[in-house]
Amino acid sequence: MRTLKIYPTSINERYISEIVDALRDGHLIICPTDSRYAICCDALNNRAIERVCHLKGIDPRRHPLSILCSGISQASQYARIDNVNFQLIRSLTPGPFTFILPGAPQLPKIFKGRKEVGVRIPDNTIARAIADALGNPLMTTSLPADFTSEAEIHMNIDGGDTPEGDSTIIDCLDSAGPVVIRQGLGEL
Repeated sequence: MRTLKIYPTSINERYISEIVDALRDGHLIICPTDSRYAICCDALNNRAIERVCHLKGIDPRRHPLSILCSGISQASQYARIDNVNFQLIRSLTPGPFTFILPGAPQLPKIFKGRKEVGVRIPDNTIARAIADALGNPLMTTSLPADFTSEAEIHMNIDGGDTPEGDSTIIDCLDSAGPVVIRQGLGEL
């Protein structure tokens, strides 16, 4: 596993390009977010998503999957965001929130069985720069504290310290009444 040191205040574009190439080739990476480090892959690569799910012991038919987006514009291509949810997301992002939204048809087949997707727009310039350069979201899941499968990971993006906590999850499937289903670092 290769480690790349990237400073959030000075993004190394050559490293970002290298990371994007690895993601497009189906590799998995460890990337900082605004709540903790995460295992990530290209959210449009079914095989890579299956590898992440296997690595974490996630059954994608039962466990919601999340995507990390560069901004609301990118998120709106992969999730249905009505005006009410748009205002909520705009007011809270970038930040440590995951919004459960109806999935859009552009999501890969592995997402379609659930008809919903978790959407993150983190307050981490590195993660957003990767999603922006990739041109589509990253599929992401938190890195467990006892993670030992480093052989499965192609790159570790060292972006410095991150808060150790979870994102706040907000169910926005009914935009008339969003519900916090997990309180994490994000405060409403």
